[in-house]
Amino acid sequence: MNYSFEYIDIILLAMIAGFIFLRLRGILGKKTGHEENVGASFAHDFPQKREVIKKIDEKNFDEKAKADFLKGAKIAYESIVTSFSSGEIKSIKSLLDKKVLNDFDQAIKDRKEKGLISETTFIGISSADIKDYNQNNNMFEVTVDFVSEIISCVKDKEKKLISGDPEKVKKVYDTWKFSREIKSLSPNWLLVDTQA
Repeated sequence: MNYSFEYIDIILLAMIAGFIFLRLRGILGKKTGHEENVGASFAHDFPQKREVIKKIDEKNFDEKAKADFLKGAKIAYESIVTSFSSGEIKSIKSLLDKKVLNDFDQAIKDRKEKGLISETTFIGISSADIKDYNQNNNMFEVTVDFVSEIISCVKDKEKKLISGDPEKVKKVYDTWKFSREIKSLSPNWLLVDTQA
């Protein structure tokens, strides 16, 4: 029996491992104990700028604050409509007041018990306008009128159409009320009421 090829294989593998080790050491470097604290050096190079979240009330809800609010409200509106339609409200739980969350959850359970399937395609928001805003004790509430374009229909277990039209875009008019605690440093608003 000739074992010389096995020794050559071991030597060849050892050479490859050594080459890889030397390449890694050359790329990553070696620790000498005199390394600079990188985190400390960056603090001097870049001053820390923290965005201050203003406490909201009727006095400082100006045009810029309204525009920022509407931008976020539009994103929340689309997320909530599509998640509710698909029956997945866990992802939007942080956007909903407990009462609204319970109402949505019950509506989804009722839909599932009846064997109904909701199909919705969100086309876009035609308009979103602040209808009203006011301070109620320590809560700041903003009511928004949304006009959106949606394709929606409801089908039964056998995929028979019960309501809506899977081909037709329809305008939907909604009035939603959002709320946020005045003293809260969180920028998040909660949906507290919906009206169609």
